[in-house]
Amino acid sequence: MRVIQVPVGELQANTFIVFKDNSKKAFVVDPGADIEKIWSRLEYEGISEVTHILLTHGHFDHIGAAAELKSRTGAKVCVHARDLSMLTSNVASLAVFAGVSIEPVEADIVLHGGETIRAADIPVQVLHTPGHSGGSGCYITGDVLFSGDTLFYMSCGRTDFPGSDPDEYHNSLHNVLGGLKKDYTVYTGHGIKTTLRAEFRSNPYLIK
Repeated sequence: MRVIQVPVGELQANTFIVFKDNSKKAFVVDPGADIEKIWSRLEYEGISEVTHILLTHGHFDHIGAAAELKSRTGAKVCVHARDLSMLTSNVASLAVFAGVSIEPVEADIVLHGGETIRAADIPVQVLHTPGHSGGSGCYITGDVLFSGDTLFYMSCGRTDFPGSDPDEYHNSLHNVLGGLKKDYTVYTGHGIKTTLRAEFRSNPYLIK
């Protein structure tokens, strides 16, 4: 499996293009902005079909290009139920507070956490990890975890936004992610990748 990282937008949120080796099908995690940049990379990789758009949460910098990508590809947009309203509201997505406007997009698959979906012929497990937003989630496939803004390299997301909850966040970090039985390569919503083991060893937000 290949994971292509494409930083997009002023906040340099990470979009990920994920596909099996030698496959022309992919799914995309968090197309946050810069649709032409994402589109060019899809073409460069020889991807002719995007089956799913997996959103880790509903903040504008992670969903800003989802509507256009869905329009071009017919991909199914997936988001947790608690962030559903963010996809159609510049207020709920915090876009208005950043002085931007994003095109609304409807979800095709509403997630609740605990389910496994099949995207681009790849099984993807859904974790609900609320705290940064009510519907924040992570996606696991193979030995890879896409953490969105739930976990960064030696840091984690903010809890001072509308819909954030520090208590939920503590549970998500220490019990949900802390309860995973193996190590994962973690592709984060901003910045560089890391590993779950390294974060629990050194991340100040995870050390008990």
